[in-house]
Amino acid sequence: MHEKMQSSRSMSGAPKINIARRIDLTTLRLFIAICEEGNLTRASQREAIAPSAVSKRMHDLEEVLEVALFERQPNGMALTPAGESLLHHARVTLLNVEKIAVDMAEHARGVRGHVRMLANLSSIVEFLPDDLPGFFRSHELVRLDLQERPSADVVRGVEEGVAEIGICSADVSTRGLERFSYRRDRLVIVVRSDHPLASAGDVSFADTLDYDHVGLFATSSIYLRSQYTAQQIGKSIRLRVHVPGFDAVCRMVQAGMGIGLIPDRAFEVLSHGMNLTAVELNEDWADRELVLVARDPAGLSATSQLMLDHLRTPGSRPH
Repeated sequence: MHEKMQSSRSMSGAPKINIARRIDLTTLRLFIAICEEGNLTRASQREAIAPSAVSKRMHDLEEVLEVALFERQPNGMALTPAGESLLHHARVTLLNVEKIAVDMAEHARGVRGHVRMLANLSSIVEFLPDDLPGFFRSHELVRLDLQERPSADVVRGVEEGVAEIGICSADVSTRGLERFSYRRDRLVIVVRSDHPLASAGDVSFADTLDYDHVGLFATSSIYLRSQYTAQQIGKSIRLRVHVPGFDAVCRMVQAGMGIGLIPDRAFEVLSHGMNLTAVELNEDWADRELVLVARDPAGLSATSQLMLDHLRTPGSRPH
């Protein structure tokens, strides 16, 4: 039916109605609800709208777009390729509307500008606490919304418009995003001061694999890097426990649960008074680079551009 409708309109030469005027935010919200619930009835209950009204809106949406968005199945509704594409655009659209509301509310309160940033754990623990105060001394009325994500999720979030700026490990694919060098750190092995490795000047990663390890969460770039290195050696990591952060690694090591792998700067910040030792890794892979990412630096908001410029400028950061 949609193909016939599209063909007849094209042949007639009639001008197409502006789609933007035919799609409202409520319809997009309902569309997202159906996608997430997999069922029109559950989506209507979630949004407190009658199922018949939801069905009518979806039918009208397909008519306007001239594509089928769903495959109706006995146990629910599955997205077509066109529906998958619309889901991405719908989420970005609603996020942008929410950003408008937040920005306007902040201007009403006198807050001038809002920067949304996603960053991995390393950058938040090691570098941003030193880098951000200088920015806010010059831009007191800017508000920062900073969220911690694994590096791969930082890239995905910036791609999808959740944030304008991201900081992630250079190890991950940044795909079509622009990337800029930010900082470097070096991974070290954290052990108790009475551990057999504590007196070693430096070690290879292979030297550590005879001991239990306290590992970061499975999607962290540090854990993935250590797993890859162990596979190259032909051994496996004796993982005793996964933990969510560098402080938890230090606490578990202190408790005798194993040894850990964290950045040197994080160890300096978190290990005071814990009777722990950082042992150097004598291998090149222990050196890491963190990068700034953005979809289109030229298209950033004025405040986000200021933040990006600040973080890219070595002279504006403490050493």
